[in-house]
Amino acid sequence: MFALVDCNNFYASCERVFQPSLQTKPVVVLSNNDGCVIARSQEAKALGIRMGAPAFEIQALIRRHGVQVFSSNYSLYGDMSNRVMKTLQEYSPWVEVYSIDEAFLGLHALETYYDLPEVALQLRSHVRRQTGIPVSIGIAPTKTLAKMANKIAKKRVEGNGVFSMHTEALREASLRDFPIEDVWGIGRQYAQLLQKRGIHTAWDLTQVPEEWIRKQLSVVGLRLVKELKGIPCIDMIAEREQKKAICTSRSFGTMLMEYSDIEEAVSTHAFRCSEKLRSQKSCAAVVTVFVHTNRFRPDLPQYAHTIAVPMPMPSAAGADIIHYALVGLKKIFRSGFQYKKVGVIVSDIVPETQVQGNVFESAEVYSRQRDIAQVLDGINRKYGQRTVAYAVQGTRQRWKLRQEQLTPCYTTRWEDLLEVRIG
Repeated sequence: MFALVDCNNFYASCERVFQPSLQTKPVVVLSNNDGCVIARSQEAKALGIRMGAPAFEIQALIRRHGVQVFSSNYSLYGDMSNRVMKTLQEYSPWVEVYSIDEAFLGLHALETYYDLPEVALQLRSHVRRQTGIPVSIGIAPTKTLAKMANKIAKKRVEGNGVFSMHTEALREASLRDFPIEDVWGIGRQYAQLLQKRGIHTAWDLTQVPEEWIRKQLSVVGLRLVKELKGIPCIDMIAEREQKKAICTSRSFGTMLMEYSDIEEAVSTHAFRCSEKLRSQKSCAAVVTVFVHTNRFRPDLPQYAHTIAVPMPMPSAAGADIIHYALVGLKKIFRSGFQYKKVGVIVSDIVPETQVQGNVFESAEVYSRQRDIAQVLDGINRKYGQRTVAYAVQGTRQRWKLRQEQLTPCYTTRWEDLLEVRIG
């Protein structure tokens, strides 16, 4: 049996942990630069606030109903996610982190000796007590069915946030009522194709001949159907595969024209890419830089360009990634334009143990750069990001996101720790 644990309205729930007075109030979290709604509490959903709604379009609704609005605080959300995942590991050694707010649990060691729905209720209570985050739990014999069970758990009041497909009757009843477009792995185009054939529920899909499924939905679709039938075809993934490319980019809070401001942003993104490379113990051989203006402002001159710069040998050193990113920036930057976004992508990634040297780079230089990077990482992990940075990353940061409703990083920054006053 598998369990899928999903944090309810995760970003909004993180904000509520540190402001309990918001528990019954409508809460929304906005995207980068406070642009669109990316998270909503149940109360906000009840008001009709849709996911992705531009913030400026719902201002009247926000004022009328006292909706609490927050800028996205990814440092806080990432740390809270890590706390939830560590709590899950207390119940099962098989935890696959699927996203920032979801994880699959293998229940192989528990199903023989324990009542799984009861274990799930205990786990749900334990996560809430340890982290303050409410979760829903779906249990089933396959990962696809566990995904389905989790969605059902969110809707069923009587289940207290838990639903288990531990019998064949429960599986069949669930499939008969489950819309085909909500099945994990069925996208919009596939859903339209299936609906035209009269397949409207997950149960309908399991009744179609496998030959047709293989032809129309490929082997992946056939695997999905077998999962719906209760036959496990998707294994737990102990470790995520290394990324083949890493991108760091941000839209600016205000449009910028000065090269020095763009240079600071590119340097910071490049350094962040190098940190991500080192975290997965890999190196990259190509650095790509892109810049563009605001395409939503047709009244302004438009410009966009991308350039890929190969490095002499793969590297994860911040100094190397920044250097070649700026080589690319100097070639594509054009004055006279108001830039809205820049980004850095590192690609041609290989494990650090498989880096091939060349006659122009000595092993001593490579080793020294790696040692410097490890020292920087250690300092920044202990004292916070940008405690030590390269000078070219600058200090003005005029390119930073607009975050007018940003809450403190309660768990990741000393100066943002909660203060408890007595008396």
